[in-house]
Amino acid sequence: MATETADEGWDDHLRGLTVTSLASVLGIAAGIASTAMASGAKDRLGLYILGAAILVQIPVYTVVGMDIDDFGVKGYLYIAFITFSLWFVSWGLLLTAGTSL
Repeated sequence: MATETADEGWDDHLRGLTVTSLASVLGIAAGIASTAMASGAKDRLGLYILGAAILVQIPVYTVVGMDIDDFGVKGYLYIAFITFSLWFVSWGLLLTAGTSL
């Protein structure tokens, strides 16, 4: 009985680690893509790339084998927040990398 609880806890930990890792990597990739494709900070293409990075994650989680029916609103907001945060930071750093203070 103790091993069942430990296995379930490990599965939850692995699921959280996967969600956080994929959201982080796609946020950074969206920031790099926004730098490469958008003309500047005011170009809306950067936001479209962010939206695509958020929306592409749901099918990827099903391909990986996760049950996305368990996510709920809190899970989707978490994915969107992590992706947005890392997109914002990475794109902001890349936009200011060529300027001097």
